[in-house]
Amino acid sequence: MKGSGLRAYAIAYLIFLYAPILLLPIFAFNSGTIIAFPLKGFTTDWFAQMLANQTLRRAFTNSLIIAISSATFATCLGVFAARASTRFNFPGKTGIMGLIMLPLVLPEIIIAMSMLVVLLAIGVKLSIFTVILGHTLICLPYTIAILSTAFNSLDKSLEEAAYDLGETKWSAFRLVILPLVMPGIISALLMSFTISLDEFIIAFFLAGNEPTLPTYIFSQLRFPKSIPVIMSLGTVLVVMSIILLAVAEYFRRRGLARTGQKDHGGFL
Repeated sequence: MKGSGLRAYAIAYLIFLYAPILLLPIFAFNSGTIIAFPLKGFTTDWFAQMLANQTLRRAFTNSLIIAISSATFATCLGVFAARASTRFNFPGKTGIMGLIMLPLVLPEIIIAMSMLVVLLAIGVKLSIFTVILGHTLICLPYTIAILSTAFNSLDKSLEEAAYDLGETKWSAFRLVILPLVMPGIISALLMSFTISLDEFIIAFFLAGNEPTLPTYIFSQLRFPKSIPVIMSLGTVLVVMSIILLAVAEYFRRRGLARTGQKDHGGFL
């Protein structure tokens, strides 16, 4: 009886959480401009208008540049931080790692306002570059969390065996360790890309005059005639996010299978 109640609660919670997302494609293919039932008919015109919108294409290009750059920087820094925290002991290790992971628990609006004040104070012009800095900051803890698991699962005897065979620290890392943690690196890269692509608050504060997809969507919500196009865009973004998260989860599980570590749950 207790198990049935928990199961019913979980199902109801998932329906409440994901039902609004399921409505996106329904209204994206609806020919009516009013977001309400009953539906008027099937159409793909909203997707055509979405592709023809020059401002939207510019926002999409900016978001891609920001997401790819942020994911690359965050993953590279995450590799160094995760390697250092799992392999070496150094003074202040706990405090330093706690400081790096702080964006996980800080409200994004506080981070965005703080970065805005600092950047303006030192004379940095708001642009795509400042958004990349902000997104790298908030993506870094996620990459460290993923990569720390990957590095912790490695057998240290493999690295020691590479040293015994004449490899240097760099060559052992490049030829032995890096291939073993590559699924975790790819997973962290895709996760960071998804987080950056969907992030709004940092972009809203730091983008200046450069539009990104989330800020563009927010600006168009004031115009009722633009809502169906936004629904079409939302449908595309949801599909992209699901694909990227599924690929990230695949590589995470592949990495666990390669190292023989037990799976305790993941992204999906």
